[in-house]
Amino acid sequence: MKQERVVLPSYRRRRWTLLTLLGVALVALVWRAVDQQIFETDFLQNEGERRHLRVVDISAHRGMVTDRRGEPVAISTPVESVWANPRVFSPDPKALSALAGILEKDGDEMRRQLAARSDRSFIYLRRRVNPDVARQVMELVEREDLRGIGLQREFRRYYPDGEVLAHVVGFTDVDDQGQEGLERAFNDHLEGVPGKKRVLQDGLARPVKDVESISKPMPGRQLHLSIDRRLQFLAYRELKAAVGAHRARSGSVVILDAKSGEILVMVNQPAYNPNGARDGAGGSLRNRAMTDVFEPGSTMKPFTIAAGLELGDFSPETRIDTAPGFYKVGRHQIRDHRNYGTIDLPTVLRKSSNVGASKVALALPKRELWGLFSSLGFGELSAVGFPGEANGQLLPYTQWAEIDHATIAFGYSLSVTPLQLAQAYAVLANDGVRLPVTLLHREEAPAGRRVLSVATARSIRGMLESVVSAEGTAPAAAVSGYRVAGKTGTVKKSVRGGYADDRYLSVFAGMAPLSDPRLVMVVVVDEPSTGEFYGGKVAAPVFSRVMTGALRLLNVAPDAVVETPPRVAGVEARQ
Repeated sequence: MKQERVVLPSYRRRRWTLLTLLGVALVALVWRAVDQQIFETDFLQNEGERRHLRVVDISAHRGMVTDRRGEPVAISTPVESVWANPRVFSPDPKALSALAGILEKDGDEMRRQLAARSDRSFIYLRRRVNPDVARQVMELVEREDLRGIGLQREFRRYYPDGEVLAHVVGFTDVDDQGQEGLERAFNDHLEGVPGKKRVLQDGLARPVKDVESISKPMPGRQLHLSIDRRLQFLAYRELKAAVGAHRARSGSVVILDAKSGEILVMVNQPAYNPNGARDGAGGSLRNRAMTDVFEPGSTMKPFTIAAGLELGDFSPETRIDTAPGFYKVGRHQIRDHRNYGTIDLPTVLRKSSNVGASKVALALPKRELWGLFSSLGFGELSAVGFPGEANGQLLPYTQWAEIDHATIAFGYSLSVTPLQLAQAYAVLANDGVRLPVTLLHREEAPAGRRVLSVATARSIRGMLESVVSAEGTAPAAAVSGYRVAGKTGTVKKSVRGGYADDRYLSVFAGMAPLSDPRLVMVVVVDEPSTGEFYGGKVAAPVFSRVMTGALRLLNVAPDAVVETPPRVAGVEARQ
């Protein structure tokens, strides 16, 4: 059977149509490539840079804080902070959980944090992590190929002395802004100015190239303190031991350089560690030496006697009748521990007679007595400029009742800070000249203001030396090899309705070496509770131990050297 031949249809037209379309597409692609590579190069490069160029800050570290000898007490160290771009960062639950574990954060909390800020391109996941944490984060990023997460260089404040200098130096917050102490008071001085630079970022928002430096970072300026770290540690150790031994509520020690007005030591208990967590620190953050006020008690008596010498018809030989050991002022009674009879002014201080001191004060005009106390710095802020400093209270003399006129003589009816009391004693040590106090190092002493005559200041110092003798109230304040002058204070604390009979402040204020005073120290121990509460028993031993070490560390020559008896006929003389 003959098979019919099938004629297939021709696709020539379709073929040419398809080839034409392909040719046109090829020409269009070639033209587009040429156009982008040659004619639109600048435009496309600008667009790419606009999407991947960023202006970022260059962190600037805060200025270093040093003690008077140049030893660092606050420094800034470079650290890394972990950041994320919520628009890009979308890890699987397993990777997110691993990241949260490294950062010691709750995974669900981190997920909510990212969701709540999903419209942002930058948030911190954790600030200022240690190098080990930063390394683990970047290893996870590389291993899991996480996008939108990275590290940013910042600076973290570090305090080598911890709580020893915490109340003076203070601390900064997570943004490196001063929050307490000198970090806050001198924040503008210490704070650095960040620089800026333009960088090129990759698809993971990581800088891959520095393109342009816009401005250079400016580090903060250095702060040179008057504090001596060696003396600070010595006072901190002894105060902490005393507060613990007497189970006291708190304590403070201040040491001034009598020649320059510089604060060499300022320590408090309880303290805190500025390098650690400060949640719940409460009152331990306070620099009690400048923020807490108290009635100074018998430590005011030297100034009352000085006022008598300066303003009244008194001399060291003037005799005061204190018998029978008490007397009434209006409805109130002023009393001594016992009947001292008729005594001179040095004995008023040596025996700490309330009756004798109050009779001196009542013999002086209120206005002149107030004026002298005010010129000593009571009732006003110092020139330190410390945040939160208290000015104490010295009521205008026009508001004094007769009992106020009498009790102010032995440290009631006014309130002071430990620093104010130290500043006043420095006037006695500096031959009657008051110098402005400072926490910053001075190359030379500023001009002072005369408050007392040289004769009066030296006379009071001589009287105060007997307080530290065996016949005085503070033999425990003595320093071997040095002449010491000082005064004790045992103050009943004020409570609602009067004064407590079982709550005391133990105070000692003094200076050494007496022949040419160099150091002035005030020790305050609040509410010792082990039975001892007199200033001569609680505060004076702290003074002795700290002053002993301080004079030796500063190489101050002894002024109470006992001469060795001569040898006689080859035989050692016996003492």
